[in-house]
Amino acid sequence: MNNRSLMRINLVIVAYFATLYALNFFKVDFVIVGVFREILTIPFLLAQVVFLFLSFRFLVKENKLNFSFGLSLVLLIVCTVLTIGSFF
Repeated sequence: MNNRSLMRINLVIVAYFATLYALNFFKVDFVIVGVFREILTIPFLLAQVVFLFLSFRFLVKENKLNFSFGLSLVLLIVCTVLTIGSFF
């Protein structure tokens, strides 16, 4: 994996959870939205933790940081803290 693919995956994960938050905030409650929410939330939660670990590992291994990868990593960290924090 390179930093571009990790960046894209990180942004997709962040976009998914931001979309879930927006749907909940605006009280959008369609059946098809609920189906996709139920099907995709647990895999995205697991992917969030896995790709956070992989991104940190890539950052330490490559020891170089460009702006877009750094931004996606920071967004993923914030998203992880907010997601995990919502359980408590």
